[in-house]
Amino acid sequence: MRIALTATCVADSMFPQAPRATVRLLERLGHEVFFPASQACCGQMHINTGYMDEAVPVVRNHVESFSPVLDGEWDAVVVPSGSCTGSIRHQQGMVCRRAGEDALGARADAVAAKTYELSELLVDVLGLSDVGAHFAHRVTFHPTCHSLRMLGVGDRPERLLRAVAGLELVDLPGADGCCGFGGTFALKNAPTSAAMLDDKVAAVRSTAAEVLVAGDYSCLMHIGGGLSRQHAGIGTMHLAEVLASTVDDPTPLPHAPAPRTRTAGAEVSR
Repeated sequence: MRIALTATCVADSMFPQAPRATVRLLERLGHEVFFPASQACCGQMHINTGYMDEAVPVVRNHVESFSPVLDGEWDAVVVPSGSCTGSIRHQQGMVCRRAGEDALGARADAVAAKTYELSELLVDVLGLSDVGAHFAHRVTFHPTCHSLRMLGVGDRPERLLRAVAGLELVDLPGADGCCGFGGTFALKNAPTSAAMLDDKVAAVRSTAAEVLVAGDYSCLMHIGGGLSRQHAGIGTMHLAEVLASTVDDPTPLPHAPAPRTRTAGAEVSR
């Protein structure tokens, strides 16, 4: 297949390992990946913060950047993010129609219909559950809110992880609970966000996993920060990074601060 990649703002600016791993994985599976250079934000940040009118030109740029999928130049668009896929699929057309841009809204919906979150593309479009990955580590998985509730990806990511050779997948207690990030929610409602994060970090730590995996680096950034501040010794990785890993081309474990223990009443790192 000929697949166009939406890198997402967060990944492009802070966590490029996720889109790079997506390309690495899809090319290893025999597909051709394209990166339209004109892409920018999908508009989710504007929409979720209430800047509906300001989101319209952002959405227009996204639709124009990925409209070749409507002309058969590409077969699909992949996004290594549940939240951005959710915005593309459920918000872009609505925002355009609200602004009286009905034609743009219809085109946005058409592009969205050919746009898939990574696990959706692999399982539903490519018909895969085993992508030939190898990752010999103890892993737990956090299903992000937009993936779970807006997209309904269900257990697709876990099915992919269970098929990874050498990987031990440990259930995350209260997995469907929000981590507390929610974009600007974490800034506007910091005490509530921090309390939610504490619950999620405690759940992750209880698994004794080496790595926390998720399909959104925004949530991994939030949870990873909590794990790091507690010196939990647990790293974070995007689903694409694990699935791209093979025996011959392994994805290295992310750096995580060493866990702390208490010695003679003092907390020390080991």
